[in-house]
This record gives sequence, C-alpha cells and structure tokens, in this order.
Amino acid sequence: MPRRCDILPIRAELHCHNTFSNFNVGDLDAPYDCGVTIAEQAEQARLRGIGALFVTNHNTMDGYDQLRRHVADHERFEMQILPAEEITTSDGSHIIAYGIHDPIRPGMSLEETIDEIRLQDAVSSAPHPFGLLDAVREDAAHCDMIEVFNSNNVDMLANVKASIFARENDLIGVSGSDSHVSSTLGRCTNLIESEESLDDMLYAMRRGRISIENVGYATAQETIEHLRYKIGNSPEYVQQYMERFYPRSRRLFSVLLRLFERNPESHLWVLMYKFATFAMRRISDKINFQGTDPAPMRGRDVGTMLRMAF
Repeated sequence: MPRRCDILPIRAELHCHNTFSNFNVGDLDAPYDCGVTIAEQAEQARLRGIGALFVTNHNTMDGYDQLRRHVADHERFEMQILPAEEITTSDGSHIIAYGIHDPIRPGMSLEETIDEIRLQDAVSSAPHPFGLLDAVREDAAHCDMIEVFNSNNVDMLANVKASIFARENDLIGVSGSDSHVSSTLGRCTNLIESEESLDDMLYAMRRGRISIENVGYATAQETIEHLRYKIGNSPEYVQQYMERFYPRSRRLFSVLLRLFERNPESHLWVLMYKFATFAMRRISDKINFQGTDPAPMRGRDVGTMLRMAF
C-alpha cells in the first residue's frame, strides 16, 4: 500500500483502561483495576481530540464494544473505538494486541501469545517493557512495536532503557498513557499516517508509519487517586494480602489504611509517593543499568523492594 502525503495523521490513544478491566488482572493485583466509566472515557477522549482509541483492558475485550456503542449513540463524538487487549503471559509479563477480533486467553507463553496475535492479523506491542513489574524486557524485540514511554513509569529510567533498546534494535517506538484514571487518558498520544479504517491503521503501525506526538507522566495526585480506588473497593483483598506477606506488620498497615481512608488528600501520602518514587528509581537503575535480577520484584513484596533499593 503506497504512502500518501495528503493523509492527515490520526491522533491515537494506544493504552487505556476502563471499568471492564476489573476482575481480569493477575492474582497478585487488586481485583478493582480501574474506575473510569464508559461515559467518562468517551468524554475525556473527545476533550483530548482523540481520533482513534484502542481499548486495552486486561485479559478481556469487554469494554470495547460497550464504548463503541456509546460513542455511536452520541453525535458529539467523532472518533473511532478499536479492539485491543492487554494480555498477561505465563511469566506475568504483558503484551498488547491491537486489532484482534477474538480475545486471547492469558497464561500462555510469550511466543504462544504473539503467535495468536499474528493468527488474527493483529499488531503486537510490548507495554512498559523495562518497568519494574509486568515487563517483557529484552523479549520486546519479538513484538511489532515497543512502548518507549509509559506514563506510569515514574522512575523515568525504565523509559530511558526502553528508548535505548528500541534504538539499538531498530524497533518501532510508541507512547502509552496506560490510563487508569480519567485525567490521564490522552496524556501520551501517537500519530498514525493512514486512512481511517482499522486495516489501514494496522498496516501503518506495522510499517512504522506511526510517531509519538505527546508524552507526560502521571502526577502524584493521579497515582494516589488510582490507589484510592483500588484500596477502597478491595478491602478483602488488602486484608488477605497483608496476612499473606506481612503477618508481623498487620497492625501498622491497618493503621495506615485507616488513615488513608479517612484523609486520602493528606500531604503524608504525597511524601510517601515521593519516597516510593525515589526507591523505584534506585531499583530501576540497578535492574536496567547494573544487571540486577528483576525476578524478586514479581512477588510485589515491599520488604524485598526496600532491600533492593537500599
């Protein structure tokens, strides 16, 4: 298909979630993943001037058709809603499939997952490939695209590593909002040089006719907002998590949780966020640039993370 110079590029959101992502995440994650409703997602996309929105809920295509119908039923929306899925592989890492027509089951190996994506003539991408959790790392080279900027990689070094890896391996780099709260949708956008059909967009993405338009990190307030949603709706999960990993510190965590529930706007949580970001940056430097094994991070154990950081 020849490249046409008169085509206006399409502003695309490649990585976002809505409430249909809930109860589809991994066993170590809170069941409530995202509080963004279909109506909120559509309106935010309209305000951000999104022309194509790929719905990338975890391990499900639920939420795509609901958003598509909502947009079709309201004349003020002028955007395309397109099918996608963020799939958890057997080792806990994530792969995004763009343009699939059937959901791809989680729990398969990376190779099997990519094979399934190709069987559907879809496009694969490695989201947050060098993040501290859920990362495919060097196996990102097997995907059609690689997310070189993820809004939630607030350690920043993970994005630096992804950019270096993409450049060294001549990979197609894109950005991802990884939106779990309404305000972050459209934070990171890409421009696709194609016609407005899904097939042409996928064709363009495979051939690198896509470029990063905007990038930006989630703020402390947005991260805390997401955490408040997850904790507030998953009290049983939080209790079980503490009993499993921190039986000796249950009282301390219970006090912190009560304080958080009573006053989530407290400056204390911003200070804790800053400390956590500092710790994550130290861990990211060790893993991404000093060769430290990232495997211990998969347990999501705070004690292990602190030992890795300090």
